[in-house]
Amino acid sequence: MLLVEDDHALRDVVARALREEGLDVITAGDGHTALASATEQTSVVVLDIGLPDADGRDVCLALRARGVMAPVLFLTAKDAVHERLAGFAAGGDDYLTKPFHLAELMARLRVLLRRSETTSTSTLSGLALDPARHALSLGEKTAPLSPTEFRLLAALLGRPGEVVRRRELLRAGWPDGAIVHENTLDQYIARVRRKLLQIGATDRIETVRGVGYRAVSP
Repeated sequence: MLLVEDDHALRDVVARALREEGLDVITAGDGHTALASATEQTSVVVLDIGLPDADGRDVCLALRARGVMAPVLFLTAKDAVHERLAGFAAGGDDYLTKPFHLAELMARLRVLLRRSETTSTSTLSGLALDPARHALSLGEKTAPLSPTEFRLLAALLGRPGEVVRRRELLRAGWPDGAIVHENTLDQYIARVRRKLLQIGATDRIETVRGVGYRAVSP
């Protein structure tokens, strides 16, 4: 499993407890290291939302876009409903508020591991997302993304070929309670399409009228 927590002392305590339960634990202290450490064999991810270089929810989106489908349990100091909803919209599977009991963390992980069937899907044509810089890259070409563009594109790349409904994209791209006009999503998708063209990507985002959008290869 992958444990991503920037608090060194807490990370060591949790990692030691999980290893005593027989889990093979890889640790990371920031989003960049987390993305470099996650593989197709990762069975579950414990991911702090408040990382020093990126929002943990953006890291989760980037993991999904890279094809890492392992269950993700978010750790956070915030317990507001909209915070939990944002975590689920980013692809998270569970949510635990700090401070927490190690016994509860282990119980939640057992549930995730029991129901998990870790699969991987390839990213479209080598596209990669960097949550720390909010950037899209293909080879040596890079395009900057706004936070909303990043989250929308990650939500689409994480489910290649699948139609992502408009309401799902709205939840992924904007905070709960945000007022988003009817055509705002379409305007942002148009921006994302331009970014794909800018770096020479052959993949495209198709409009499924009345439903949503999907990312497809040519």
